[in-house]
Amino acid sequence: MGTLPDVLRVTRERDLYRRLLELAEHEAPGPFVEDALALVVEVTGARQGYLEIQDAGGEPRWWTSVGLSDEELAGARRRISRGIIAEALATGRTVLTPSAFLDDRFSSQDSVRDTHIEAVCCAPIGEPARGVLYLQRTSEPGIFDESVRGQVELVTRHLGPTLERVLARQVLPGGTDPTAEFRRRLPLDSVVGCSPALADVLQQVALAAPLDVTLLLTGESGTGKTHMARVIHQAGPRAGGPFVELSCANLPDDLLESELFGAEQGAHSTATRRTPGKIAAAQRGTLFLDEIGELSARAQAKLLQLLHAKTFFPLGATEPMHADVRVITASNTDLKEAVRQHRFREDLLYRLTVLPVRMPSLAERREDVPLLADHLAAAACERHHLGAVRLSPNARHAAAAADWPGNVRELANAVEAAVIRAAGTGATQVEPAHLFPGAAPGPTAARTFHEATRRFQAELLAKALTDHDWNVSQTARDLDLTRAHVHNLIRAFGLTRVPSSG
Repeated sequence: MGTLPDVLRVTRERDLYRRLLELAEHEAPGPFVEDALALVVEVTGARQGYLEIQDAGGEPRWWTSVGLSDEELAGARRRISRGIIAEALATGRTVLTPSAFLDDRFSSQDSVRDTHIEAVCCAPIGEPARGVLYLQRTSEPGIFDESVRGQVELVTRHLGPTLERVLARQVLPGGTDPTAEFRRRLPLDSVVGCSPALADVLQQVALAAPLDVTLLLTGESGTGKTHMARVIHQAGPRAGGPFVELSCANLPDDLLESELFGAEQGAHSTATRRTPGKIAAAQRGTLFLDEIGELSARAQAKLLQLLHAKTFFPLGATEPMHADVRVITASNTDLKEAVRQHRFREDLLYRLTVLPVRMPSLAERREDVPLLADHLAAAACERHHLGAVRLSPNARHAAAAADWPGNVRELANAVEAAVIRAAGTGATQVEPAHLFPGAAPGPTAARTFHEATRRFQAELLAKALTDHDWNVSQTARDLDLTRAHVHNLIRAFGLTRVPSSG
């Protein structure tokens, strides 16, 4: 039988390999980069870390840091092209020094002298290098030794091929990303997905954005019409001007017309002073009108004049004003049906549909759901300062299998709530039970394969806990899991110990 130190070493190595395998289950590079750096910092005990992944042209594409202020992060990124990081990238070998401040190779660098950098370990990722891992401490020289080099190189050896697998998930099984061409031409950093349905939308947007024409965005509620309107504005000839939006729903006629066209003092009961309106605010930019089908007949006539003559009358005005704006509109209702019911002007509809763009529902781009869920989870963590709480593979599968009638908006709300629930219980991963708290394991039949798998896992864990009288250590050994993972699963599945009746 091995000694206790040997057993602990083997256990740590097993846990490290398991966590490296879990990294390969990520669907998107952003969360992968953050979790990879968090793992290395935990394993090595580094105080500060930086991890960067570059694109095929050597430009930074994804990066993250731990323990670095914004100023320190900017400094680390500036040092990519020179000094310690440059040497690791150029040679393809790990740079290790117990004190950069005292190391003749680096002590003359301004950044090392200014910040008194001590222990540093910097390793390239991939062959050839696709990125770099940089760890440092600013005190306690000598903390990084050959054992740290071994740990770092073990991780980076796995990160290279694992990264390629994660990047491969950004494309379809055929090997090409149908959105790639449009991502080179449009500002799409915040548009997540690579489905054919999304590519069809981007093809229309790429055609329409450079033209200073009126657009109508259609699609179900929550599909991202406002988001895409901003993309069109940013990719168009008026990108330097303002983007002004107004929802036409749930506003009384006078107030809506005042908001849109502006009003002279005394034009209506609440016009105590002259107000310019959204059209004036959008001069030389883009005016986005959401829920355009809710416009009154009078407002529709005024909007038609705006589109036809580029002029408009504020409420109470006797002289027209010139409008130098591009108009983008959106509707989740069938405007053709509204025309048939005489609720919408046919001539206005013709004006709006010069180049219509239809936003697909999530049901039409289901393969994008895991990527979207990862993106939304990261955004929720940042917004609420929750640290790194990521979706587990089971949670991603469950999200992709679920129906989202509210589309991206509903998914975003569900993911945000799930992240908060997970963080509130100390879990580091969002499990299906966090996403769908009302669908806890029970006797009813599962609707999907993923739900059946989740219920099986919960029942297996519950039985093992009962068999071992809720001894988590014994349960973990029996199931070949870490104690921390067992605790996370207990919280995720909402398991509680039932008191013995004896």
